[in-house]
Amino acid sequence: MPPTPPTADLSDAHDGLQYAEPMLVNFGGRARFAGPITTVRVYEDNVLYEQALETAEPSSVVVVDGGGSLRCALMGDRLGRIAVDRELPGVVIHGCVRDTAELADLDVAILALAPHPRKSGKQGNGERDVPVTFAGVIWTPGEWVYGDEDGVLVSPFALPES
Repeated sequence: MPPTPPTADLSDAHDGLQYAEPMLVNFGGRARFAGPITTVRVYEDNVLYEQALETAEPSSVVVVDGGGSLRCALMGDRLGRIAVDRELPGVVIHGCVRDTAELADLDVAILALAPHPRKSGKQGNGERDVPVTFAGVIWTPGEWVYGDEDGVLVSPFALPES
């Protein structure tokens, strides 16, 4: 896989992009990532999210709309290792993570709102592969997400490097 271009360069070179509001923090060990989007919508329950990680195509980015809950974590080190094993470049979570010291050592970008020590529920409620909206962006399965230290943008298609 070729190197991911900087989001600032992509922003300068392309029109029609969506830009995520700067509310997500990277807890993972990889700064720059890109890939096609697959989505999950859950609330304080990470069963479907784990299933999405386990079945996502390598090089895709799992985007999780956790409803912005700050009451529990949707991802910890175990799910982080699944993302690495599946060769996912990144995950974007509208919710919290835990085991942040361990996540920081993993070769995957893990964008989330905040850390939280409490684990999530395990009922299996939610939806997969549906458009979700948070951070001022409509995250649509199959569209492309690009992220780095400068921010996150979404394109309807894979962007050429220049």
